Parts: sequence; C-alpha cells; structure tokens
Amino acid sequence: MHHPILLEIIDHPFFQRLRRISQLGLTNYVYPGANHTRFHHALGALRLMKMAIPTLRDKGNQIPEEEEIASCIGILLHDIGHGPYSHALENPIIKGVSHEEISILMMDELNRQFDGKLTLAIEIFKDQYHKRFLHSLISGQLDVDRLDYLTRDSFFTGVNEGVISHDRILKMLDVYDGKLVVEQKGIYSIESFLISRRLMYWQVYLHKTVLCAEMMLIKAMERAKELAKKGVELPCTDALRYFLYNDFSIMNFTGNTLEMFAQLDDNDVLSALKYWKNHRDPILAYLSNALLNRNLFLIRQIESNRNDLKLQEQKVSNSFGCKIEDASFLVFDLTIRHAAYDIQHDKILIISKDNSVKDIVEASDFTYLKDLGVPVSKTYRFEYQIN
Repeated sequence: MHHPILLEIIDHPFFQRLRRISQLGLTNYVYPGANHTRFHHALGALRLMKMAIPTLRDKGNQIPEEEEIASCIGILLHDIGHGPYSHALENPIIKGVSHEEISILMMDELNRQFDGKLTLAIEIFKDQYHKRFLHSLISGQLDVDRLDYLTRDSFFTGVNEGVISHDRILKMLDVYDGKLVVEQKGIYSIESFLISRRLMYWQVYLHKTVLCAEMMLIKAMERAKELAKKGVELPCTDALRYFLYNDFSIMNFTGNTLEMFAQLDDNDVLSALKYWKNHRDPILAYLSNALLNRNLFLIRQIESNRNDLKLQEQKVSNSFGCKIEDASFLVFDLTIRHAAYDIQHDKILIISKDNSVKDIVEASDFTYLKDLGVPVSKTYRFEYQIN
C-alpha cells in the first residue's frame, strides 16, 4: 500500500529533519558504526507496519484502508518530536517537555497543514481510537517500533545479541477481543525478543561509557543554560540560542517555538561545542573539548548508598580550580533502572488454539522469564580525572 500522503509527510521539512537526529545519541563513542538516524528508523518502522496490517487482515480482522493509512502515518511520525542526539538531550535543552509531547504538537501542526488528513492517525497515536490494537502496534511492549530498532541498532553496533526474528513475530500476530495477541507457536520468538531487549539495553543503550559521554553532553548543555541565564554570550546557531536563553513549558510550546524546534538538530549542538571549546568559562570549555576529542570522565560502579560525593567534589574543585558549587559539573553519581518487560502494564498476550489468552510470563515454560520484569539498578560515579 503506497498512499500519496505518506510521501508528502516524508518530504516535509519536519520529517527530513530526522536525517540530522542520531538514533543512538553518542553510542558511536563506543560502537563507531552506530551513526544511523531517526530517519532510518522511522522508515524501517513504517515498513514493518506495512507488513503487520496485511497479516492481521489476512486472519479475518477488519482493517479498512483509512485505518491502515492512519496507522502508517502514526508510526512514521512516532519519533518526530525528538531533539538533538535523541534521548540524551531531551531535558537539558527543553526542560519538562518530553519528545512524546512535542511529537503530538508537531503532528497537530502537520494535520493543520494537510487539511485534517492526520486526524485519525493522531487518535490512534494517542490511544483514543476504539481499535486499540492499532495503537499497540505503534506503542506497546511488542510494537513495530521496538521490532525495528532492536534489529537496526544491532546491525549498526555489531552487537549480535539484538538480532530478533521480527518477520516471524509479525506473522504470529493476531487480534482477539480487541487486543493484539501472539499465536502460541510464536512464543519462543517472543522469549528471544525479550532476552534480546534486555541484552541490548545493558550492552548498548545503557553501556556505562555511552552513559558517561551522554552525561558529559548533558552537563555541557546545563552549564551553557546556566551561563545563558546570567547573560553570558554563547556563540551558537539561532535555533540553539532560542532554547538556551529562554525557558518553555508545554503550554507555550507553539507557533514560533515549534518552528524554532523544527530547525534544531545534532549539527547545532556539535557546532556549538566547537565554538565553546575556546570559551572563557573553563568548565564549558573543558567539557566541550573533552566531548570533541572523546576524553571522557573516569567511570566506576559504586554502591547506591555511597555518601562520599561531597568529599570527591572538594577534591575535584581543588584539582580543577573551580568553585565547589561548580564541581557537580565534573563529578556526579547516576543510578539507572531498567526492566526488559513491564509485567504490570500492557502485557504481551499469547493465545492458544483453544482461544485461552495468557500473559507471556504465564504461558512460557522458561522459568527465568519473570525475572525480566524485575528492574535492575546500577549506580555509577563519573568524575574528572585528577592529575
């Protein structure tokens, strides 16, 4: 199914901007091949949606063309609101406004420009449409978004643990009682999918060195925002300047602000770092130089109840020659938590031949599967290397 509206959306500047938004932030600091973009991922997810809908339709589920088109639009635009370096800079540049909220605002603006042709897609995306399984295909624990990014990220990073049988999983999908389900014969593919997701998170997305690089980028942006509030001049593009020198909430994120956001991408941040490496503020200059040359902080996994951070801040302050209140830009702790499967919400349902439906944890004979629903916590300390 090829519909003109899909190509029109792809050709729109809002969508073309995704070519300049990295899919995995600074993961290429660890896996050099991870240079793919949100543009790649959005098109890949669209391809999988185009496979999923006919599969469900072939099994007797009524999905008219307008619902198919709307579902394709929804998955095509599901990441449209991501800012520079994707998740890495979601809060430092625009505090308190998530990429999901910005995605909806951008969809609303596109809907206005396309004379209401995206209305159904937005309803499905926001889970306000009565056929909720269509939303599950876009945003759920077994959605085409995850099926694409696990396979894609595995390929570009070279981490084979992320390889999943997405073709087989899609063929096993069905709808029962209005919910997206998986045929019982596909249960092993789902088990593999959940295990792959766990491995990819700890080996790629939450790799300690990736976290370190991205936290240093966050600290650089936070320092820039702090200096901007004091009126310090920061050379950068007009789009980045707009967000550094102003604060926004979801209530005023419209009109010109949305247009300025649509001009913001990885290049704005990278070019700013190249300017800031010579800035008179030593902390901003150091962080910018360190990021450009991959001179990362020391990383140590620590106990979550460590209380010696203030002492380390004093040591870093003395070594770097900065105020003690500024040392938090150079030494800090970070605790991360992740579970591969949320056993409380939006369950992956397995349907047997007698039409009984069970959660994957109950249906599986893999006893350790329930452990994937238990969040794992790790705490790291990142600190400036004292000479």
